[in-house]
Amino acid sequence: MAKGKGFSMPARGAKGRTVAPTQPRALPSNSEAPAQNRPRISPVQFFREVRAEGRKITWTTWKETWITSVMVLIMVVVTSIFFMVVDGALNFLVQQLLKLALA
Repeated sequence: MAKGKGFSMPARGAKGRTVAPTQPRALPSNSEAPAQNRPRISPVQFFREVRAEGRKITWTTWKETWITSVMVLIMVVVTSIFFMVVDGALNFLVQQLLKLALA
């Protein structure tokens, strides 16, 4: 059958009921809100807002930072050992195949 022609099943919703197809929503573009309509903010107000947002941040403690750093170091060591073993095994297999090919 040609593309776009033929039988198509209607969409089914909850409990098998037929659902009308939905139209995709248009995303607003930046051109709809020109820069001239935005209120201007003074540098002082900007830095006040930055400080207010900075106070909302939940900072980690030194203990949490230390534990996370140690965990990352352990994972780096484990993965490097894993890849070293895999590399050694693949190297051994390639060497054996080359010996068979040259023999």
